[in-house]
Amino acid sequence: MKISSRDLVVGIKEYILMTFGMFCYAFGWQMCVLPAGGMGGGAAGLATLINAILPASLSSGLLTIGNLIFIINCILLVLGVMIVGWKFGIKTLYCILMMSVMFNLVELLDPALVVNVFKGVDAWRILMVVLGAASCGVGIAVSFMQGGSTGGTDIVAMIINKFRTVSYGKVLLMTDCGILISSVLLSTTVNMATDAGIIEPHMISPLAPEAFARMVYGFIMIAVIGYTVDFVQSGNQQSNQIMIFCKDYESMAEMINTKARRGATLIDAMGWYSKVESKAVMVVCRKRDTSTILKFVREEDPNAFITVGSVMGVYGQGFDALNKL
Repeated sequence: MKISSRDLVVGIKEYILMTFGMFCYAFGWQMCVLPAGGMGGGAAGLATLINAILPASLSSGLLTIGNLIFIINCILLVLGVMIVGWKFGIKTLYCILMMSVMFNLVELLDPALVVNVFKGVDAWRILMVVLGAASCGVGIAVSFMQGGSTGGTDIVAMIINKFRTVSYGKVLLMTDCGILISSVLLSTTVNMATDAGIIEPHMISPLAPEAFARMVYGFIMIAVIGYTVDFVQSGNQQSNQIMIFCKDYESMAEMINTKARRGATLIDAMGWYSKVESKAVMVVCRKRDTSTILKFVREEDPNAFITVGSVMGVYGQGFDALNKL
């Protein structure tokens, strides 16, 4: 099979972006969430929890968070292949490997560099958790957009769906909640920043106020990650579908083509009150172009009835290529 130079460039770009995404993910965890005493879900959350309860000689040596993430994902991958078959792809394997590498690399940085920026602000720990979650969300979204996956609880969801039909969202939420609740019941040592910006280990006892605060930070992190992933993924793809109902639909469609320079589709319609058959003019456009098209419609027919709905992911001529699916 012959590979064109364009395909090669696109492939290299995808792997560079996935590497950048995994760096953002690791940076958010290691430099923001952990120094603030936070916690999250997924394989990274489980690895953080295991790392925190291990002896110091292991947690800072062989079994770092990055290595634990790799071990957890490898175990889940083996189980996934045994139960649901090989459905992961080389990009998922690459993301899993790069996540572990980036966690170990970012661990070499000094978290005080970020702490010193926020330590003078009230509730600086919450700000750092939100910043870290946003960075993680960007990393996940960038990887998803290139066809990759971070593995972890995604694989758990695939395994459960092999035996029982449960939505992926519910599985991810249940596993993340389980990890966060477990962190409240365990006696763990977490690296937290002092008001002076110094990173020091702090022992958190089971059911202590700090443990509940860490759990709350975890739920905040999950919510921010979910919102950030949706925002980044839909940012370039979000479009609007405009339905225009008017008497002279032919002139309206022609105006859309000539003045607005957008495509238009006529759909058979009938007002049930008047029992008069007509046609609706449908236009799909980028969100930024909606106000311009509505202005043209108002000039063409001030009495036109218009509906505007958001659509996420429009593929085809004039929009995103089908190969992005």
